[in-house]
Parts: sequence; structure tokens; C-alpha cells
Amino acid sequence: MKKRKMNKRILIGGGGTGGHVFPAISIAQAIKEKEPEVQILFVGAENKLEMEKVPEAGFLIEGLPVAGFQRKFSWRNVVFFIKLYKSLKKSRAIIRKFIPDIAVGVGGYASGPILRAALNKKIPIVIQEQNSYAGVTNRILSGKAAKIFVAYDGMDKYFPKEKILLLGNPVRKDLLELSEKKEEGFRFFGINNRSPIVLIIGGSLGAGTINRSIFKNLADFEEVAQLIWQTGKNYFEEYNEQVKPSEHPNIKILPFIKNMDLAYAVADVIISRAGAGTISELALVGKPVIKGTRLSVEFIIDLLAMGWSEADILA
Repeated sequence: MKKRKMNKRILIGGGGTGGHVFPAISIAQAIKEKEPEVQILFVGAENKLEMEKVPEAGFLIEGLPVAGFQRKFSWRNVVFFIKLYKSLKKSRAIIRKFIPDIAVGVGGYASGPILRAALNKKIPIVIQEQNSYAGVTNRILSGKAAKIFVAYDGMDKYFPKEKILLLGNPVRKDLLELSEKKEEGFRFFGINNRSPIVLIIGGSLGAGTINRSIFKNLADFEEVAQLIWQTGKNYFEEYNEQVKPSEHPNIKILPFIKNMDLAYAVADVIISRAGAGTISELALVGKPVIKGTRLSVEFIIDLLAMGWSEADILA
């Protein structure tokens, strides 16, 4: 295929959840910092998180009508194959038009069709796997990838050992130097530092167990702390209807937190799911974190009721 004479072009494919989307954006931002003239195009799944978050980060994105495959027998798999065919066709058109020098796959629905189209045009691909258990799409494509970037040891059980580079997960640069952002965070969330602040995050879609535990213990929480509660978009309407701001002034309930750096900056304690990307971020943030279960929620309430601070918990 004849190449155009122009600046380097990089295509980034994948998404679906924050665990795929935000590492992908971090990769793009790091590339732009080193090569300001490089052209980057994202390819994601229509109606998924990336279609909103990638443009917000300042990058172009194309959407594919791809959907997930149901592993149990379902009529939806008929739709899956129709959408897969359309996605492969559109992916070929995107590759012909953009002509990337390299394609990066971060996992998720859209990663498969666009990377397959790139391979068909002899464009080299690389894969970034965020998790310790490799995703299906990345495993399928790994045999054709030039390099595979991973965050955990032992990934040779999924990928060819000679292609693996252990480099960790990409994280958002704005998570550095959080102590300087506390006052901004207080203003942004409309809270103060008169009582401890508990940040609850369950992923972009939400975590049912965490949300139910928080709601069950809401009265106890309000006696000892302020909450910044990201319910996830799948649960926001349910809990927003029940937690009125006028009745619960110490609770900020949100479907999604865009400015995570400010949320981390003001938090004294964090309750979170143990997603791979989140673990990488929290290791950098350096705040006390407890995986969100019913017992851990009650444990945090007891600690805060006794007047324990962030420093006490870390000690």
C-alpha cells in the first residue's frame, strides 16, 4: 500500500469501559507530548464511553457498530455477527482513509475489527493489556502483534513470551502532585475539610455491591464523614432519586467523576473496585484504599467515628 508523505499517524482502537478508555487516552497524550506533530485517531464502539471521553480529551474518534458476543446461546448473537460484518467493513474504510503507520489495541469490542483491518493492510499492530487476566480480543490478536505491553508478571501464559514488554499501566498525568489541588477540589465539589471525605468509585458503569452497601449505611456515614459517591451510570438514576441534596447535604452523588485528580486530592479514604487501571492509579495516589464490600464499609465508618485520620489509617 502506498504511503502518504506526511507526519506520523497512529491509530488507537478499543474501549467500552473506563479501564480501556483512560489508559488509551494516557497513551495518546504521552505520544503527543513527545511528538507534537503526530496525528492520532481513535476507533471505538458506538454509544460507549470513549465516544464522549476521547473528544473531551481533544482527540478525533470514529465509532463502530460492534457489540459483545454472548457466550450463552442467545438471539443477540445474530445481531452480533451483523454488527461485526458492518464494523469490519467500516474498519477497512477507516484504514484506507487514515493510513496509519501503526495501530495500537487496548482491548474492548472495537479493538478486534480495526486491528484486523490494519493487519490485512500490512500495518504493524501492538497491544496494551491492562489486566492480569488477558481479554479475549487481545489473546486472539497477540499472535500477529509486533509487541505486547503488559502490567503484570506471568502474562506469557496468554501471549508469546518473546513479544512481551512489562512496562505497567498508563495512568493519567494529572494525578501527579495532588496535594497542590486540594483547595481546588473543595471548591469543585462544594465541600469543606471540617470532616473526613470518603470517595466511593465503582467504575464507569458502577458496582452494585458497593452501591448497595453505601446506601444501607448512609445514615451512619453522614454522622462521621462527607461522601463523594460515583454510582456509575447504570445506578445513578436509582440512587439519585433516593438521595436528595436538600436532605443529604454532605453527600455528592454523581454518575461519573470527570475530574478524578480533584476527587483523589480531597479524599481521606477511598472505597473502590479492584480494576486493573484503578489499582495502577491508586498506587500512584497513595491514599488509604479499601476494596468495597459490606464489612469494609462498616469498618471505615467505625474508624472515622473514632476520629481516625488518613495518617492513622496509613500507619
